[in-house]
Amino acid sequence: MIGGVVLLLVVVFGFVGLGGGGSTAATAGSDQPPAVDVASLPIADTYGELTGAPVDTATDAPTDGTVVHPLRETPVHDAPGGTPIARVEPTQFGDVWFPVIAEQGEWVQVLLPSKPAGSTGWVRSADLTSAVTDYRIEVHLGSRTLELIRDERVVEQWPVAVGEAQTPTPAGRTFLLGAFSDPDQDFSPVILPLGSHSPTLDNYGGGPGTVAIHTWPDDDVFGSATSDGCIRVPADALEQLTEVPLGTVVLIDQD
Repeated sequence: MIGGVVLLLVVVFGFVGLGGGGSTAATAGSDQPPAVDVASLPIADTYGELTGAPVDTATDAPTDGTVVHPLRETPVHDAPGGTPIARVEPTQFGDVWFPVIAEQGEWVQVLLPSKPAGSTGWVRSADLTSAVTDYRIEVHLGSRTLELIRDERVVEQWPVAVGEAQTPTPAGRTFLLGAFSDPDQDFSPVILPLGSHSPTLDNYGGGPGTVAIHTWPDDDVFGSATSDGCIRVPADALEQLTEVPLGTVVLIDQD
């Protein structure tokens, strides 16, 4: 799990098919919602807990790889043109990218990193820039393995440690939220937080119980269920995973 004090890293992530967001000005026939006081909305970050957010229902489904980055502080709605429920900001552990799970007209539905589990929201495409990642990460809790997939081909597979019975790693669809270094620990040079949280720990080490991928100094843990909910990976796995673009979908199942 993630502690509360972090040192941000500057990490270069290689996207393909980079695109741009449009203007935020309303156009004729646009389904742009009425202006809202964005600053009054709760932040949809890893520390946030949202009310009224739609819940992800396709928890085991890959996406087409589209990810989006807010150009500015941007409202999140419960439906296209619906009620504002939160706001997203351009940075969170550095620049933040959200995976797109649905589109409707000028709107996209994205996975959010806030509680409750599976929170999603709708954001206007004009407030975002977009890109495409050809990666996917799959974590199989039953076999305690992690697969790195690129262009629907398994690049590599590793044994990993997952959460023990009292502090399980949550299954479902999430994403790579960021990358940081924590000077107060020596178990992993880089920590990759995900957009999901422990179902049993409300906080951990000063943080909000965010699940992460990181290494571990004892190789004997790999292939076991011994963590507090995070996914512990071998050093060579972490080295490859730090090259995966932020926003990439992570599918965690019971297989």
